[in-house]
Amino acid sequence: MAFQRRRHHERMVTAARMSGMTAISAAALFIFMVVAFLTVLAPPLVDHPSFPNQPEHSRRARRSSILLENPMEVKGKVSGGEIFRVPNGGDMQGSDIWESKGSRYFYGCSNASKEFEKADAIIYPDRYLMISTSGGLNQQRTGITDAVVAARILNATLVVPTLDQMSFWKDASNFTEVFDVEWFISSLSKDVKIVKELPSKGGKVIATPYRMRVPRKCTPRCYQNRVFPALLKKHVVQLTKFDYRLSNKLENDLQKLRCRVNYHALRFTDPIRKMGETLIKRMKSKSKHFIALHLRFEPDMLAFSGCYYGGGDKERMELGTIRKRWKNLHESNPDKERRQGRCPLTPEEVGLMLRALGFGNDVHIYVASGEVYGGEETLAPLKALFPNFHSKETLANKEELSPFMPFSSRMAALDYIVCDESDVFVTNNNGNMAKMLAGRRRYFGHKRTIRPNAKKLYSLCQNRTSLTWDVFASKIRTFQKGFMGEPNEIRPGRGEFHENPSTCICETKSEAGSSAQVQQRVELKDGRDNLSKSDALSGYDEQDWGDWDYGETVPVGKALPNRTAVDYDHFLKNEDTDLEEFSD
Repeated sequence: MAFQRRRHHERMVTAARMSGMTAISAAALFIFMVVAFLTVLAPPLVDHPSFPNQPEHSRRARRSSILLENPMEVKGKVSGGEIFRVPNGGDMQGSDIWESKGSRYFYGCSNASKEFEKADAIIYPDRYLMISTSGGLNQQRTGITDAVVAARILNATLVVPTLDQMSFWKDASNFTEVFDVEWFISSLSKDVKIVKELPSKGGKVIATPYRMRVPRKCTPRCYQNRVFPALLKKHVVQLTKFDYRLSNKLENDLQKLRCRVNYHALRFTDPIRKMGETLIKRMKSKSKHFIALHLRFEPDMLAFSGCYYGGGDKERMELGTIRKRWKNLHESNPDKERRQGRCPLTPEEVGLMLRALGFGNDVHIYVASGEVYGGEETLAPLKALFPNFHSKETLANKEELSPFMPFSSRMAALDYIVCDESDVFVTNNNGNMAKMLAGRRRYFGHKRTIRPNAKKLYSLCQNRTSLTWDVFASKIRTFQKGFMGEPNEIRPGRGEFHENPSTCICETKSEAGSSAQVQQRVELKDGRDNLSKSDALSGYDEQDWGDWDYGETVPVGKALPNRTAVDYDHFLKNEDTDLEEFSD
């Protein structure tokens, strides 16, 4: 009897267990079905902003494939179920995005004042200044411009500067192969005496150059105290690594001399100019207006800036290896660099910005760039947003480009020419080419120059799938105010002078032409018929460079005191020790 009760109890327990397991299984199946249903509705996790550490190449490949399938639709749904969709056409919002407002009231003015003496009256025959430039084409351009002004400050004859042939770019070009040297010498003859090489006596040069280096942002008083003693004693001084070695702030006549050098005297050689003009004609034959984009998304730029774009260990290793070429670069926080706007936007982000500003997908874009990091995969989203995508390599054949291709400076000069003549110039960084072209375009006709507000746009682009296109575009237009190249976006004197040549920009108060400054319009020529109106300033504040510990009180256009070499011996001896570390 007891045995039967035990068996009955066991059957009851077993049945209860079976019933409990069935209930649990049913509940698990229900939960699984709910999760599966929500997974179908939810956007992919790799695109979600909560997953920033996913490899960028997987995210980029997903976005690229979506854009290629439908260039006007970006994956991800916003609250309410509406898809982030880029419209086909442009949206001008009632304004002309191809021109800067009020540009007709600004023009370039760089004529010397009556107080600026002619070169013949102040140049001493036994003083020669030699300059060795540094960096790529546009960095060297700043050095050449400042070299002319430095020679004027020192009352010295300038020897045609030598170009940097040992830098990252390994370009063997000399000055005469990039710039029109005859034009350079003749157009500046009233300001500074320039010779192609040091004079000789008895088959030997008159003196061995004394090599030294000056600090960055060296003022006129700095040149007087550091270089002038050596020039008196040695007669020939060669300044090495000459880039940004002259103060940003100078007296007006010296600033205007800078403008005459940069915007008039530095003209490319005929072969470079003719090829550049050919590229421009081919762009203009395709459309009434075109944008030139200095993409600057090459590996060296990304490595130098210390930025990270989510490409995982592969990207960190590749860019880290390149970064080691610069020994003095400090350790960077890539995420912080991006958040603070110190990194170039991706090509896709630049494309979205331009579409949001109102440029339609029918706009033709000329892209000035070297080898883009990530290649075609990186460029695919930009090409999907702007199918009319051009470069010097697509506009010209290999035979036409063959004389220039072995030389980075000459290839860069072609991009410089096309970007200068574009209706809208878009820069994706604040490098030398961006600064030089921004200043030039202000000086000549104040054509629109756009720089992304990278600090604001980065976070906006990262979270765009949570916004509708209309909201996203509205925020872009708001963030870009002050970054669109309108006159007076930054105050005169702020930023680098090469980028913001405010001393050389004059303003008329009305269309009748009454001048806000008593200046006559410049009629110097530089391959153009006449100077047009020019712009004042671009949309971002740049921190001012310090001017070291030297004053800026040397009178302009006057000879330095005619002292003897003995008077400066104690200066020179002190400099010898100080400058040994600067020798190449």
